[in-house]
Amino acid sequence: MEKLPSAIALLREHGLSPKKAFGQNFLMDASACRRIAEAACPARGTVLEIGPGLGALTAPLLERADTVLVIERDRDLVPVLARVFAREIEAGRLTVVEGDAMGADWASLLARGPRPRALAGNLPYLLTGAFLERAVELAPAIDRAVFMVQLEVAERLLSRPGTKEYGALTVFVRAAFDVERALVVKRGSFHPRPEVDSAVVALTPRVPRIEETPAFRQLVKAAFGQRRKTLRNAWRATSLDFERIETSAAAAGIDLGRRGETLAPEDFERVAAGLAHH
Repeated sequence: MEKLPSAIALLREHGLSPKKAFGQNFLMDASACRRIAEAACPARGTVLEIGPGLGALTAPLLERADTVLVIERDRDLVPVLARVFAREIEAGRLTVVEGDAMGADWASLLARGPRPRALAGNLPYLLTGAFLERAVELAPAIDRAVFMVQLEVAERLLSRPGTKEYGALTVFVRAAFDVERALVVKRGSFHPRPEVDSAVVALTPRVPRIEETPAFRQLVKAAFGQRRKTLRNAWRATSLDFERIETSAAAAGIDLGRRGETLAPEDFERVAAGLAHH
C-alpha cells in the first residue's frame, strides 16, 4: 500500500477541519499505528475498527488482516476513506460503514470475515465507558480488543483492588477480559493536540469468564456508588435480599465491614453466585 498522507494534509486537501462535537483527535504517529495494528492483529483474520477517521490505523490493519471493516459517523470523512482506500474496497478487503458505531451490530459485521476477530480503535473520550461496555458484551464472540483510551482510563483498567483508581469500570472490564497496556501515546502525537496523554490497552477474553448476572452488576454498582460506605451499608440499600447477601458473603469469606474497593472481581462473583443458591 502507498504511504498514507498525513491527517493535516488530507484535511487541507478536502477543506475539512477536526470536529469538536465528535471529539476528533487524529493520530499522527505512524509507529504507534503500526504497533496498535500488531497488537490487534497478531495473525490474519478480521478487524472491526471503530472511528477510523482518516485511516491512519486502517492502513496498517489492512497490511495484517484478511478483512477490515470500519464504522465512521462523520459523513465528511467517508468519501475521503473511499478515495484513499479505493483499491482495497474494490478488492473486497475493506468495508466502510457510515453510521454511529454505538448503534451498529458489531457481531454481524465481524461475522463477515474469518477468525481471529478483533475490535480496534481510538475511542472518543466522552464515550469510552459506553464503548468498553459494548466490548464486554461482545467478549465471547471476539479474540481481542485493542483500544486507544485516555491514560487515566488505562490506569483504572489496570489498577489493583484497594487503590484509588480501582472502580466499577475496572471490575466490569476485568470480569470479561485480561488487560495489558501495549503502549503510551503522548498528546503531541495527535492533531489537534488533546490536553492529556493516551494509552493503548489490549483486552483478551478471559477464560473462564466471570458471568455478569443482574445480581453481580447490582453488587458492583452499589459497592462503588459511595466508596466510603462499608459493603454492609452499600449492599443493604440494593433491591437484593440482604439476609441472603449476608449468608452468601459469609460463605465466600467476605467481611461486610470491608469497603467495595478492596474486592477483586472474583470476590464479587462468589457473592453473586452464592445468591443464586441460597
